[in-house]
Amino acid sequence: MTKELLQFEGLEKIKVDFNYLISLFSEMLISIGEEELVKSLPLDKPEMPKKIDHADEKLTQAIGICFELLNLVEENAATQYRRKIETSFGLESTRGSWGETLYNWKKEGLDEREIAEKLSGIKVVPVLTAHPTEAKRLTVLDIHRELYLLLVKRENPNWSTLEQAGLKREIISLMERWWRTGEIYLQKPRLEDERNNLMHYFENVFPEAVRLTDQRLLDAWTSMGFSSELLDSPEHFPMIQFGSWVGGDRDGHPFVTPQFTASTLRLQRQAALQMIQNQLIHLAEELSFSIYRVSFPIKFLKELQEKAEKLGEEGQKAMERNPSEPLRQFVNLLLQRLANTLKEGQNFEEEEVFKSAKSLSLELKKLRQLLFDLKAGRIAKQSLFPIERIVQCFGFHLSKIDIRQNSAYHENAISQILATSGAKDTEYGSWSEEKRLSFLNKELKSNRPFLVAGTACGPEADNVLGYLREVKIYIDEYGKEGIGSIIVSMTRSLSDLLLVHLLLREVGLHDADLPVVPLLETIDDLIAGPEILSAYLSHPVVQKQIKSKPSFYQEVMLGYSDSNKDGGIMTSRWNIYKAEENLTKVAREFGVKLCLFHGRGGTISRGGGKIHRFLDSMPLGSMSGHIKMTVQGETIANMFANRLTATYNLEMFVAGTARQALIKEEEIKDERLYKIMDQLVGMARETYRKLLDHPKFIYFYSKATPIDVLEQSKIGSRPARRTGQRSLEDLRSIPWVFSWSQSRFNISGWFGMGTALDEFQKQYPEDFDYLKRLVNKWPFLRYSLIQIESNLLNSDSEIMKSFAELVEDADTREELMDLILSDYQTCLGKIEEVLGASVEARRRSALENNKLRNNSLTILHDIQINYLKKWRAILEGGNLGAKEEADQHLLQLLLLVNALSGGLKNTG
Repeated sequence: MTKELLQFEGLEKIKVDFNYLISLFSEMLISIGEEELVKSLPLDKPEMPKKIDHADEKLTQAIGICFELLNLVEENAATQYRRKIETSFGLESTRGSWGETLYNWKKEGLDEREIAEKLSGIKVVPVLTAHPTEAKRLTVLDIHRELYLLLVKRENPNWSTLEQAGLKREIISLMERWWRTGEIYLQKPRLEDERNNLMHYFENVFPEAVRLTDQRLLDAWTSMGFSSELLDSPEHFPMIQFGSWVGGDRDGHPFVTPQFTASTLRLQRQAALQMIQNQLIHLAEELSFSIYRVSFPIKFLKELQEKAEKLGEEGQKAMERNPSEPLRQFVNLLLQRLANTLKEGQNFEEEEVFKSAKSLSLELKKLRQLLFDLKAGRIAKQSLFPIERIVQCFGFHLSKIDIRQNSAYHENAISQILATSGAKDTEYGSWSEEKRLSFLNKELKSNRPFLVAGTACGPEADNVLGYLREVKIYIDEYGKEGIGSIIVSMTRSLSDLLLVHLLLREVGLHDADLPVVPLLETIDDLIAGPEILSAYLSHPVVQKQIKSKPSFYQEVMLGYSDSNKDGGIMTSRWNIYKAEENLTKVAREFGVKLCLFHGRGGTISRGGGKIHRFLDSMPLGSMSGHIKMTVQGETIANMFANRLTATYNLEMFVAGTARQALIKEEEIKDERLYKIMDQLVGMARETYRKLLDHPKFIYFYSKATPIDVLEQSKIGSRPARRTGQRSLEDLRSIPWVFSWSQSRFNISGWFGMGTALDEFQKQYPEDFDYLKRLVNKWPFLRYSLIQIESNLLNSDSEIMKSFAELVEDADTREELMDLILSDYQTCLGKIEEVLGASVEARRRSALENNKLRNNSLTILHDIQINYLKKWRAILEGGNLGAKEEADQHLLQLLLLVNALSGGLKNTG
């Protein structure tokens, strides 16, 4: 069977499974008296249904559920397709997998020892954020998970007729629960809700996903015939850790208080310890080696008794539970020490607790060595290895919390500190860079703080010092493993980074060696980034840290969202690409390694897309082996809600990072190519800014998209604007992308490129042909063009025109729509020309996917535009008596946002 035939079968499976679920959904609706609603459902019908009564919000909810059913079916079909591909063609047939990666390395002649050595130096950190792009309630997400598991259950071909009927009843019952549950947030979720959502993944999904990802590596390793001894311990495996922004990210988020940071750190610690405790209990059950069957070393038995004596009465009880089973006794003693560690506020001797995860790891390593000495290596690998990996990857902290704040906020904080301390010149924000550096360099030579602890200064200063003090308390008590990085949003200069060191000094953290990380967000910042990094790495404060560590990694965060809003998609991607190269070059000059932190969003506009394709498109030689990457909003559920999907995405991340880390930098750059890209991107940015800088653009944008609805939505605890001002600069990138997606313009994902490609071909035909020849050899260009094309395919010119009709000023409407639609049509054609084949020949799955959704999306957009007109008319009319009617219209609009985001498979 060919791959093409398997793909065809996969597409057919989607249709069959979707029709099955729709039939059950219809059956459920009919059973509760909704026959007419079932007749109105437009899914999978070749013709458009007759006009629907716009007042029926049930239709919106029903179509939204149908979209989510389709998404679940597609996810399951993708998993089954990968299984069939690997069964038919081997592990190496899955693109981006460990199987393909190791197969290619072996084919290239790489030595297995060289590969193993490189694997142990890999470190990946997915960082979960609470950015407000998840439109679905947590309760609904739980229902999605249950339904997906039932869908997977149906794959078993051996169910009896009665068992199949039972599954059908379960699915219908679950659908009724879903129908009767509100789809959207009627109140903003609390920070605690967002935290609970992330805790679900850290506690219930990632431990198993790590285990399965490790197994995928082992299976691929064995299939290549490599030595199993090279991968027989946790230290040999890539490091997988997790990060979180919930409780730490306070950039424009007024509700993340110092107290919430403190409670989050402690909550995660307790959860990690309890998870390890459960794993140890399970381990004890499996280590029932009898002293009458196994000859244990005298030294081990003696040490066991000494450990028990140090734990006093509880130690003796631990020994007495399994008197003839020394391995269980050993684990029982570990469990007692862990139980003591879990108890807050009690004084124990050092031998009675675990001061750190590392100390527990050392004990588990002793147990591993003993098992190998007893010729029980298989037991060590099967039973002990998983818990060693849990401790290695999750520690006693579960996930590392990053602390993020805006550079302008820090400026206000230091001004308030200076004013309170009695300084003469306190307007730090108005100082020149030269004056700032003179002040900071002088202050950083001293260890004395500005203030007596507890002195109030002002809102920004009190907040900054408040959460840094909580970090200090946590580090003093438990160490710094639970703290990630101190990230400076909108880093514009060296002083933005040094100021953080001064604030750390103020609370006594100047010697904690916490990573201070620049976040380069705009195009100008990306261009200036290498110069900022060079100045930072050469500063005495950082030089001291570099010299104190044998292997120093400097983290730099790259912003995909603001750079896109600033210059358009290709301008953003190309400048990030060059920044990666130039930042890596600077790091090499200082003898340090770079850990790039990619601030990706869920949508293509904000850096989203398949992880392995994204990693393969990076500049050659820019991957040190250490990488962080944000996972935001609805992407968390899309990537990790279900076990096998989570494993697949984690494998793609780790294997892709390893693959890039083994690539060496090209010795000679293609100067012609760089010149071509600079010219092309310059043309694209010029067209993009022509739209955004138009005097009537904000007016057009506010009318032709539902941005005003999104600003009223309750999909995240964070405000839509940083300071509340109504300007493009103040608008967060998420609602910016979300609003264009909802109105099917998607300009953040393609606009400017059509005109640029067309003009470039006319002016430089030979260079244009050079790009065409290179497109299949240069992953960055191919990946970027395919992503832009994906956004074009998800756009709809007819729906754009319908939304544009909401713009009353005809001249503005016609002028800007001509600019947009011209670029749209040109871009579709030019990308086909560069890629050398029609979209129908290359993107069959995407086109089939769209076909299943188009009719329903058109119906929803029709309803959406109708309600937008009604809602805005009431608001603009100033009729206070119609507030209740306006609220009802807004509720309907929010339901539509939710349904459409499911159908479009993205938000912001």
